[in-house]
Amino acid sequence: MAEAAVQARLTMTPTVSRPLAECTGQVLREDVYAERDNPPFDRVCMDGIAIDSRAFARGVRRYRIEAMQPAGVPAVTLADPEHAVEVMTGAIMPLGTDAVVPLEEYELAGQTASLNAEASAAPYRNVQRRGSDSQPGAPMLTAGARLGAAEIAVAASAGLASVRVARQPALMVISTGDELIEPGLPIAEHQVRRSNAYAVVAALRDHGFDEVANDHLADDEDVLRQRLTQHLARHDALILSGGVSKGKFDLVPKVLKQLGVEEVFYHVAQRPGMPMWFGVAPRGQLVFGLPGNPVSTLICLRRYVLPAMVAAMGAPPMQPEPIALARPVKFGRALTYFMPVAVTHDERGQRAAVPRAPNGSGDFLALAGTQGFVELPPQAEPFPEGFIAQLYRW
Repeated sequence: MAEAAVQARLTMTPTVSRPLAECTGQVLREDVYAERDNPPFDRVCMDGIAIDSRAFARGVRRYRIEAMQPAGVPAVTLADPEHAVEVMTGAIMPLGTDAVVPLEEYELAGQTASLNAEASAAPYRNVQRRGSDSQPGAPMLTAGARLGAAEIAVAASAGLASVRVARQPALMVISTGDELIEPGLPIAEHQVRRSNAYAVVAALRDHGFDEVANDHLADDEDVLRQRLTQHLARHDALILSGGVSKGKFDLVPKVLKQLGVEEVFYHVAQRPGMPMWFGVAPRGQLVFGLPGNPVSTLICLRRYVLPAMVAAMGAPPMQPEPIALARPVKFGRALTYFMPVAVTHDERGQRAAVPRAPNGSGDFLALAGTQGFVELPPQAEPFPEGFIAQLYRW
């Protein structure tokens, strides 16, 4: 299988240390442990008064407030077990207290709190016990986690100013073709806009890859050889769009071979995207030759390139999702078929995939408004409504 062939030739990216503030979206390469119990003390969970629950059990309902316990200061000590300490959310529990009565359950007159009839004070009510979230020795985060807002907060709580993460792969997106013209420039009747590279770069960045550059190469063997040599020297992976079919000007495979890039496979039994090329350069750089038709480019990028780059950083694999077809696909194929779909929900909240068949692999307009594509296995018969396919989200 093409996917297995790609995964078998991956090289893990190196590990680097980055300041925590620069790690959003990065992939962790170390386990993160708590530096102490979390929370590190019995913590007040609501504004109110802290009391000794045994006094409440004896029938005490009026409490003289003898002190205040703000957050961020050492614990005060309750001098009289039938008194109370006014406490703030997040504060350490005062010594001699074990329950918090929220301010909604008492009336305050001067320094005396009178509890309402519905007030309660079971031991450790509204108190988060020390170490109840985590304790030293047990990892709070494990290697491979992608660092979002919550994970960054966990690392900060462990006292880490920097963390070890996977270095982002340096990616070069290359489109080939004399017919391609940049957006914003004058265009002739026989030319087309250079759109594939923009789509590929956007997809890579949307999945958290920051080290992405792009280039446009003419259909000229000398130019291809010179520029591909430069890009192979500076990048971990090249992602080419176009120039990999069997036309007279499809020069990419020939030039790559001249540069010592080993061809791993050429052509995949799939539609769209059959003329996909994949190889490995002498230093382990990956080279993906994606077909130039826009639908083929994006589908092959999502199906093969993105999972490879994610795996190279040690992140969890990008698993497809099972989903039912919302209506039949009325033709079978001798090859694996990728069908763009829009994901909908019925009145019961059940998901379904609505097929959005493009008008050929050049019909990139059909992809707008879709959430991904489903993979349909080779078979001669049509696929009925309700058929469970694998959904690959863009």
